[in-house]
This record gives sequence, structure tokens and C-alpha cells, in this order.
Amino acid sequence: MKPGLVCFITVTSFLAGCSHSKPEPPPTEEKKESGLVHISAEAQRHFGLQVEPARVQELDEYLQVPGTVQPIDSHVNTVRPLARGRLHDVLVRIGDRVRKGQPLATYDNIEAGELAAQLAGARAELERLRGQERNLARQTTRARALADIGAVPTKEFEQATTEQQGAQQYIKSQESTIAGMLARLRRFGVPDGDLAKAPVATISAPMAGVVTKQEASPGEVIESSTALFTIADLSSVWVQAEVYEKDLGRVRVGQSAFVTVDTYANQPFTGKVTYVSDFLDPRTRTARVRCEVPNADIRLKLEMFATVNLPTTFSRKTLAVPAGAVQEVGDKAVVFVRRTATEFEPRSVSVGNTVRDLVEITSGLRQGESVVKAGAFHLKSILVGKELGEE
Repeated sequence: MKPGLVCFITVTSFLAGCSHSKPEPPPTEEKKESGLVHISAEAQRHFGLQVEPARVQELDEYLQVPGTVQPIDSHVNTVRPLARGRLHDVLVRIGDRVRKGQPLATYDNIEAGELAAQLAGARAELERLRGQERNLARQTTRARALADIGAVPTKEFEQATTEQQGAQQYIKSQESTIAGMLARLRRFGVPDGDLAKAPVATISAPMAGVVTKQEASPGEVIESSTALFTIADLSSVWVQAEVYEKDLGRVRVGQSAFVTVDTYANQPFTGKVTYVSDFLDPRTRTARVRCEVPNADIRLKLEMFATVNLPTTFSRKTLAVPAGAVQEVGDKAVVFVRRTATEFEPRSVSVGNTVRDLVEITSGLRQGESVVKAGAFHLKSILVGKELGEE
């Protein structure tokens, strides 16, 4: 055999062997698995991660309207002085919480000073009348003794008795006048008999609440009609909503209302509709709806913007997950589905209505699949960080 032919056969055999070598499998499965988020059991416990199966639930449809927090009219009190005077000290400021009976200000009560002077004169007159009555009592006793022995006519005894009884009536009248003066001084905050303090009166809080207005300055001359403070009891508040004309048929007095504010986004407040206006605002075509909401811890502040959810008569059964399970990744809504004890699949889903703390899932998830309901934000952070690292 010629050397050239051997070489050709050898090269051909080598190329044929290369052409029949087994190709490497495509990395499609590896790429799919690489999209999972891995997190250890210890880290899951640290982040408080919780899983719950997606379930079909009955969701009630809600009418969602904007509103603001307002005080209840009957829980607001405007504080005025009882008489004309000049302010000495202002003891509270706007925003202070006060208890019932707490001093708000002191002032020189001109009327109380004048009344104290009149009281001193009335007391002196009462003492004079009592002294006069004692003298008349002695004269009556003497006239009676003389009349009994015939030393004086009986008519003289009767006249002395009449004069004594008249003095007693004057005393009762004067005591009643003094009692009225003391009662007026007590209303001014002056204790009984302490006339030295009469000109200086104290203005006290008529109710517990928050000082929402303060229009008093030391040295200012005030009248009984001057509004000095406004106190609002905020243990219950109104959330005043605006409902469009087309939706008014879905609102009724007495129905429940669920209120949320940005400050406490995941903590709804429950109240009741207490008023639906009988007329519309001609500019906005809305009617005012008031919801009374308990507010014992004063978390709801006046003028806060709120969202009011009013349940309607419509409801339906649908697949739903807790609101905390749905995260926004880019422009997609994503839930994390548990694949193994430490692996979670980010799954794009389509969402529908949100009812209180439940979100309707219209596609992308099957009933019974376990989704992360608490700690999903931490998984989102890991996923976003991983994607940025790959880029």
C-alpha cells in the first residue's frame, strides 16, 4: 500500500470518529432551575417566613371611596370664660391632651371681684340683722312676762312678737342672697369664703380630649363670649367620605365600613356608616357619607386622608392569597411558590380585586400550591439581587 493512501484512510477514520461523538445536552433544564430562590431553613426562621396553600375563597366586593378624618360634632367643646376679665396665664397649647377638670388658663375675673365685694357687704348686713333679731327676741320675752302679770297691755306683746318675726324673715332673705352669691362664685372657680382669691378665676377643661384650637394670650381682655380653646374628644372620630351619585344606592346607614390610612396601611379600622347626605355637591356630584370609627389609642389624626371600603351585596368565590404574598418585581405581580423545603419559585400571576387583606388571583397559580404569605419581601430582595448580579 502506498504511504499516501494510508495517511488518507487514517485521517478519514479520525474525522468519522469525531463526527459520531455524543453531543452535550442543552442547558435548558439548568437554566430553569437556576431561576429558583434558595434560602436555608435557619434564614427562613430568622425572617419569619410563612407558607400557606392558595385556596378558593368567597370574596365580598367593596366600594372604595376616599375620605378624611374629622371630629364628631357632639364631641367638640368650645371653652369660653364665664365673665369679663383679663388673662393671666395660659397653661396649655394646641395638641395637648387634657383631662376633665384640668386648668387651662387663669384670669382676673372682674365680675367675681365685684361679686366678692357685694358678698362681704351682704355678710355684714346679715350680722346686723341677726343682732337686731336678738334684741327683738329679748324685748318679746320681756313684753310677754309683763303682759302675764298685767303690767303692760297684751297688744304690746303682740307687736313685739310681730317685729321679731319680721326680723327673722329678713335674715332668711339675706341668707338666701348670700347663698346665691356663693353659688355664682363657685361657678367662677372661687371656693366658699375665700374672697381673697375671688378676682383670680380658673378656666378648666369641661371634658377630656385634645386641644385643637387656642386663641388666648396672656394680658388679653376677654368677654364671656370670647372663644379661648377648642377641645375635641378623639376616642371616636368620623371618617367623612365622598360617594359618587351612581354609587349611592350601594350605601346604607348601619352597614360596616373598613378604613385604612397610609400611616397604618396593613391595619384596617372598623366602623359603621352613621349618615348619608340627602343632597349632592353640585360641582363634584358626590354625597357626603360619615363613618363613625372607634379611636381609643388616637392613632387616627384629624385631617388624615383615608380610604373607605364599603361592602356591597355582590360576592363571588375565587382563588385568593394574602396581600403580603404578592410582590411587584419590575412591572409584574409575583408570588413565591414553595418547590422544596429550601427552594422557592418566583411565579408571575395576574391579580384581580383586593378585598381587605386578600388578593384575587385570576391566572398563574393553581389551587393548593403553597405560596409564601409572610417574608415574601425578603425573597423578592434575594431575587432582585441575584438578577442584578447576573446582569
